[in-house]
Amino acid sequence: MEKVDYKKQFKALYLPKSQPSMIAVPPMRFAILEGHGDPNGEAFAEAVTALYSFSYAVKMSYKSKAVPDGYYDYTVFPLEGVWDLVDKTRISTDKSNYAYTIMIRQPDFLTAELAARFITEVKKKKPNTCLDQIRLEELAEGTCCQILHLGSYDDEPVSFAQMEAFCSDHGYRRSDKTHREIYLSDPRRTEMSKLKTVLRFKVEST
Repeated sequence: MEKVDYKKQFKALYLPKSQPSMIAVPPMRFAILEGHGDPNGEAFAEAVTALYSFSYAVKMSYKSKAVPDGYYDYTVFPLEGVWDLVDKTRISTDKSNYAYTIMIRQPDFLTAELAARFITEVKKKKPNTCLDQIRLEELAEGTCCQILHLGSYDDEPVSFAQMEAFCSDHGYRRSDKTHREIYLSDPRRTEMSKLKTVLRFKVEST
């Protein structure tokens, strides 16, 4: 079986154009963690580390004594986050008020039983208090508007304004104030001006 590479097999989901477009997002399985606070803080970093440690344990399980049934080779999917506000009466630029659900998509062969096994294995090698909070869940977004945002995360409002104008012109409106971000670049290794982030929100017909 050919290696599953999200940049090839799922190009529409992960490599949109830098202009708004509509997409029907299918149900997908994710390893998920929830939290709140400034994403530049230690708690967020710990959560991200836990998700990656878990995801790479799943990826490398073909080397284990008990290879998962149905295992196939694949590229680990990028980190994603759904963002909201803890207190919706406060300004949206207050990062300490952010509520987030971060996640990494998982392969189809990963079951809840296997996920529990990998969490136990990772805890022995790379202890992290967030590991016990990881849950495996299938999410279905449905019809969404998305765009490839280039540059700083702080400049995202410009892209969101383009998306909302596009929706209005095509008979759609944003269905709620949460949005999803898919991080295609590592901010620790990429110039701010070259960061690539997929921005996506759910829509409904007007």
